Amino acid sequence: MSEFLQTPLQYLKGVGPKRAADLQRVGLTTVEDLLYRFPLRYEDRGHLQPIASLKPDQRVAIAGRIQSARLRSTRRPGFKIFEALVGDGSGSIRAIWMNQPYLQDILKPHSDVVLYGTVEARPGLQILNPEYELLDVTDADAADGESTTIHTGRIVPVYEKAGAMTGKMQRRLVHAVVDGLPQDLLDPFPEEVRQRLSLPGRREALVEAHFPRQGTPLNLLNAFRTPAQIRLIFEEFFIFQMGLLMRRRSAARETKPTVIRVDDRIRESVRTVLPFRLTDGQRTALKEIVEDMQKPTPMNRLLQGDVGAGKTIVALLAAVVAMENGLQVAFMAPTEILAEQHYLCLRRLLERSRFHVELLTGGTTGARRRDLLARLAAGDVHLVVGTHALVQGSVKFHALGLAVIDEQHRFGVMQRATLRAKALHPDVLVMTATPIPRTLALTVYGDLDVSVMRDMPPGRRPITTLVKPESRRPDVYELVRDEVESGRQAYVVYPLIEESEKIDLKAATAMADHLAHDVFPEFRVALLHGRMKQDAKDRVMRAFARGELHILVSTTVIEVGIDVPNATVMVIEHAERFGLSQLHQLRGRVGRGGHQSHCILLYQYPISKVGKERLRALADTGNGFEIAERDLQLRGPGDFFGTRQSGLPTLRTGDLLRDHSLMEQARDEAGRYLAGEDVAASALQALRETWPTRFGLMDVG
Repeated sequence: MSEFLQTPLQYLKGVGPKRAADLQRVGLTTVEDLLYRFPLRYEDRGHLQPIASLKPDQRVAIAGRIQSARLRSTRRPGFKIFEALVGDGSGSIRAIWMNQPYLQDILKPHSDVVLYGTVEARPGLQILNPEYELLDVTDADAADGESTTIHTGRIVPVYEKAGAMTGKMQRRLVHAVVDGLPQDLLDPFPEEVRQRLSLPGRREALVEAHFPRQGTPLNLLNAFRTPAQIRLIFEEFFIFQMGLLMRRRSAARETKPTVIRVDDRIRESVRTVLPFRLTDGQRTALKEIVEDMQKPTPMNRLLQGDVGAGKTIVALLAAVVAMENGLQVAFMAPTEILAEQHYLCLRRLLERSRFHVELLTGGTTGARRRDLLARLAAGDVHLVVGTHALVQGSVKFHALGLAVIDEQHRFGVMQRATLRAKALHPDVLVMTATPIPRTLALTVYGDLDVSVMRDMPPGRRPITTLVKPESRRPDVYELVRDEVESGRQAYVVYPLIEESEKIDLKAATAMADHLAHDVFPEFRVALLHGRMKQDAKDRVMRAFARGELHILVSTTVIEVGIDVPNATVMVIEHAERFGLSQLHQLRGRVGRGGHQSHCILLYQYPISKVGKERLRALADTGNGFEIAERDLQLRGPGDFFGTRQSGLPTLRTGDLLRDHSLMEQARDEAGRYLAGEDVAASALQALRETWPTRFGLMDVG
């Protein structure tokens, strides 16, 4: 029976509307949500120690009888201390609770109690603010010979606080729910897969994941590697991978109205457009893409390449193949600045061809917009570059055959789906300069085929990366001055963190003024940030690109898609506040021309150990794929993209970093299971219920 699992928490005994609201704020609305949220950690409070054996700084569980108890006042008005003397026959110890006067009505002399906490010496041994549980005679004489205590005297689950719901309250609630689990609980995990992997059933796994039996190894519990925990993690990954594979199958059943052909005429057209010799990585990627385009089913491919690896030229050559087959191409970029740069680059490369290239952004208005939309619908525009404006309802294509989506993790799932919906099953090429670790590629891009370009175009010099403390600022300014006097340009980037956006923006503005008037009065300095109006941002960027500005002080709006080959210095202020992949993206704004470039990471004290590791990792390598793996280890998957728009699934039991090997195994098992003849109705039902709600995803196929 799965009805029990769908019971709203609000209707459980002891919850009510207020506590239900606290639980809902951390994503818990039903009994199932509660049971599929693992404890933070587990503590072994089952080994009761004699009081006479206790030593300072030990975390201990003891059982004894309260010999005396009193509530005493302190010099602080309203602040009281409750203390109890607890003995067990071997000795006694004082237990003290700060400002919890209500305990005098609970912990009374002659009561039997179990305590768990840290022993302190003050003088004489005592336990400060221990967790407690009263023992009934019925508890001690339980039929199975074990105490039925929940909070002590056993391996205890420790839960994260949810509003006013303490971990102890949640433990009591989970225990009551586990006790009420039906024996015939519906299991969505296929029996044949479960037996092959020797995993426990659903009911047993849920019980053991929260209240493991005594003797379960604590190290396995806290590594989330007991059979019960693995079963629940694997169930979630398995259902997720089943969804991805079925989405791929669905896409494979689609057929394109126009099958693309490649002949000598088209090959010659591609060669005419090509401005330079392709690298091996570009050639391989182009071959994989064009082979996909020639299939009757739509292409769904991810093109991964490091910053500056030359993905745009590969996408352009694929576009030429599509256009030579009479199809239109949409090229979607996340910002107007990047869209305009792509437009100028693609128009220049196609100027000797017969193809018409246009730009459509939010800034395209009035008569110009109406004319462009009419020509797009008539098929007179062959390639349109744009922002999210391309997915608006008024945009119609004559024959959209290829959609190229750049830096796709910056687009919402809905925007990508809407672009695809503007044609009958177009080929889709997704590009990213943020190298995706394999673990995340199995989730965010699990339904896509992947092409990877690891080499860089010839002539690119490695960027010199320096890590400097705030005290070395004068040396950094000297380097900037030398480069600008040599005819180069520089960026100075400030972080912009949401919690302190006003302060950060003020600091960036003040820094721009300081640099312009006090440090570099002889140079032209400008400020760029996300709060500026679009036309003001565009004016500043165009002036910088034309070389009219020497130094650009900016927030992270320049992280993606600014291409100024003459810029050779990137100074990143408060570098310790950025993620590794973001630092790598910012560094990639320089080194785009033939001159030696420099990236200086300025940090301030105090700096955390992780912050130091991050900066050292960036200085050690320019390889974006290595950096992505390090970033995933340092920050975890939730922050890797920095946005829920990324398509990262909402996982309840699994952790993409900790459980990456289970995700790969789940993909293999899901593939093997779906290849069989019988797919259990319970597994399909779990998939239908889970895909949009639990994973926070929708079908974009």
